Amino acid sequence: MKRTILKSLALASLLITGVPALAQRIAFVNTRYILDQMPEYESANKELDRFSKQWQEEIDERYLQIKRMRDAYNAEAILLTEEMKRTRMDEIDRREREAREMQKKRFGPNGDLFKKRTELVQPIQDRVYNAVKEVAGTSYVAVFDLGGQASNLLFASEKYDKSDSVLRKLGIRPKQDKGSGSTQDEEFGEPPPEESPAKPDGTQPPPVQPRDGGGKEQMQPK
Repeated sequence: MKRTILKSLALASLLITGVPALAQRIAFVNTRYILDQMPEYESANKELDRFSKQWQEEIDERYLQIKRMRDAYNAEAILLTEEMKRTRMDEIDRREREAREMQKKRFGPNGDLFKKRTELVQPIQDRVYNAVKEVAGTSYVAVFDLGGQASNLLFASEKYDKSDSVLRKLGIRPKQDKGSGSTQDEEFGEPPPEESPAKPDGTQPPPVQPRDGGGKEQMQPK
């Protein structure tokens, strides 16, 4: 995990190369550490545990009843007619299907426990995220989270998002400007490209290729 963190921090440092020294600041937080010290998060987990235990007991009771029905069938099968056997087995199979459906409904990927966790925990996580943004303010370019299963980028200043600059470098006009406009391009020593005038028919001429490297030999694909 430490190696992943170091790689992430090194990558962030490379991405913000050229930013004024005061702006080249990254930080990390441990959201697990923060959440564990929040009383409302502890209360939410206790509430989740209560629901989980209640629902698991309901499911366990269903499977216990099914076991009793199967044991009774095995003990009495020799005395039952074929029709009675078929009816009893159909009932057991139906109860088993209902138990599996109940288990999926309660504990499945989008089941009741997942929905309850989202309802109780999501607002708390949103509070933590908003607090991180306020702490970061304009002082930090990026904030990483060390409290999850992986070291994720929790916050990044949009001011240094250079996606549109890369598109322009590729000769593509961004459909939706994300904010990496002329000011940021100038900060990185990249003046915004001037748009060529449109032709009489309304079409745009192809983008002008940069002069540097124009005399270099082009590599042919193998």
